[in-house]
Amino acid sequence: MRFYSVVVPVYNRPQEVEELLQSLTLQTFTGFEVIIVEDGSTNTCADIVGKYKALLDISYYFKENSGQGFTRNYGFERAKGDYILVFDSDCIIPSHYFQSVDDFLKEHTVDAFGGPDRAHPDFNSLQKAISYSMTSPLTTGGIRGNKKHVGKFHPRSFNMGISKKVFEQTKGYKITRMGEDIEFSIRILKEGFKTALIPDAFVYHKRRTSLSQLYKQLHFFGRARINVNRFWPGEIKLVHLLPLFFVLGLVVWFAFYWLYLPVFKLGAVLLIAYFVSILFHSTVKNKSLRVGVLSIVSSFMQLFGYGVGMIAEVIKPRGNQFFAQK
Repeated sequence: MRFYSVVVPVYNRPQEVEELLQSLTLQTFTGFEVIIVEDGSTNTCADIVGKYKALLDISYYFKENSGQGFTRNYGFERAKGDYILVFDSDCIIPSHYFQSVDDFLKEHTVDAFGGPDRAHPDFNSLQKAISYSMTSPLTTGGIRGNKKHVGKFHPRSFNMGISKKVFEQTKGYKITRMGEDIEFSIRILKEGFKTALIPDAFVYHKRRTSLSQLYKQLHFFGRARINVNRFWPGEIKLVHLLPLFFVLGLVVWFAFYWLYLPVFKLGAVLLIAYFVSILFHSTVKNKSLRVGVLSIVSSFMQLFGYGVGMIAEVIKPRGNQFFAQK
């Protein structure tokens, strides 16, 4: 029987940890341990973890702040499982998750895997809209954790698993943030390990709770994509550049307002058609017009924030400060 270790890095998010742990108590498959690693938080979750000692095989560690990548490594070093699973602290895990993973691994030999993320039915309208923009085929969110990925499947750290052998050979994360999970996934594949998407091993990912937080996160993601390309030149594919083209297209579109009005009007029609398609698709998918309207805004934030982040990292690089190798 396989045994799994769950590693969760935490920084000042005790409420999220409680929701995550509560969901783990409901798993139909129980052959796993939980390792919570507090990354130098001032608002710790120690008391919350204590409430679940009798319900879960759980360990709690507090360490100096070093970022999520190295904090995950800290947990990896203490994991006892045959496979190590990584979740973000803002995830809620469906009760069938571990059973789905275990069933898949009985039939398939893989070294690393991951699953999609979804919006929980209880999420508010904005959370559902943000989830839509981050997973929709009408935005670049459609390449993250879905069946149709660019090339081989790259697990992402909000919902991923690796074998013990993967950690022993790769030594885990080499950068602690700013694209650390992308770099890790690329390295896993380049070292010859086999990866797979497990469609039914999805998580409910709460993500940000405001549009301003979403913009900051996507801006950071855009910078991270450029940062990763410093490690692995050529890993920026055409689909990753779509947000950049979106931002540059907006600049050119506005320029035509003064240069040649008919082109500006044509651009306006195309932009309206694009956002109407998002409105329709999200409304149908979420069965809510309110979520559909908010999805227009969150999708704009997703594309614009990511694209501006890419430009910012090229103009004023900041990624090198996260190149500390462990």
